Amino acid sequence: MKRVQISVLCLFAVSAWAADLKVIANPSVGASAVSVDDLKGVFLATKSSLSDGSHVEPVLEKGGATHEAFLKEYIGKTDTALQTYYRSLVFTGKASMPKQLASDAEVVAYVAKTKGAIAYVSAGASTDGVKTLDVK
Repeated sequence: MKRVQISVLCLFAVSAWAADLKVIANPSVGASAVSVDDLKGVFLATKSSLSDGSHVEPVLEKGGATHEAFLKEYIGKTDTALQTYYRSLVFTGKASMPKQLASDAEVVAYVAKTKGAIAYVSAGASTDGVKTLDVK
C-alpha cells in the first residue's frame, strides 16, 4: 500500500514541476504542441526540427528553479551533466552550445526575435511575442 501512496505522491510532484513552467517558441514555429520525446531530442541536440517539420533552436536558462525543474522533468539530467554533455558535442564538432540567458524576460525577448527558437520559462512569466507549446 505504501508503494502506491509514494507513486501517487511522486506523480503529483512531477505534475507540480511541469505546472511551474511553460515551453515557449518563436511564432515561426508551426507546431502548437510538442511531445516529451521531441522536446528532449531538441534540447539534447539529437533533433533539429519538430514533428511538424519546424526547424528549432534550443535556448536554456543559466540556472534557477525553472531550469532545474525543466531538466528534471523533460531532459533527465542535472545542469552539470547537461553542460558536460554539450561540451562533449562541441569538442567532437557535433553541435554548438545553445544560447543561455539569465532570466525569463531575457529568454522571452530572445525567443520572440529569433526564428525557430524554443525555450522554457516559469509559469508566471509574461510571454508577449511568443507562443506557448503544449507538452504531450
